[in-house]
Amino acid sequence: MEDERSFSDICGGRLALQRRYYSPSCREFCLSCPRLSLRSLTAVTCTVWLAAYGLFTLCENSMILSAAIFITLLGLLGYLHFVKIDQETLLIIDSLGIQMTSSYASGKESTTFIEMGKVKDVVINEAIYMDPMEPHGISQVVPVFQSAKPRLDCLIEVYRSCQEILAHQKATSASP
Repeated sequence: MEDERSFSDICGGRLALQRRYYSPSCREFCLSCPRLSLRSLTAVTCTVWLAAYGLFTLCENSMILSAAIFITLLGLLGYLHFVKIDQETLLIIDSLGIQMTSSYASGKESTTFIEMGKVKDVVINEAIYMDPMEPHGISQVVPVFQSAKPRLDCLIEVYRSCQEILAHQKATSASP
């Protein structure tokens, strides 16, 4: 079963959450961010090139224009390959673990897998405090949806579903 709902991120931008229910013990959540805006790309490119043209008229050195084009292209490629994430996916299977995948605008994918034996719980951490404190019993916290930054209503939906799977996993492992 699959369904899709719209949510917003912390800045008010639109996000699409696709939920796929494969079985009571396996669910997948895909959070899609808006694509790269052609308007913002054009604005940044024009700004860099106009600044380079202004320097060119002052210095009369054509290397400035060539460098501006080169820097703009390298910056765009770096942004698409290392920064701009189009989709973040959370796959949870009660007998195996949790897989998190980030798909970048360039097509590159980054995947992290956590074995279910290492998962103690799934929590929502709304705020981060800068005070040095040691959480009891937590060895490592792995945040999900770092790029999309969804609002609490979206996180609660994912949280409840993850808790259902964890409860199912505990129930099946406890029964003989």
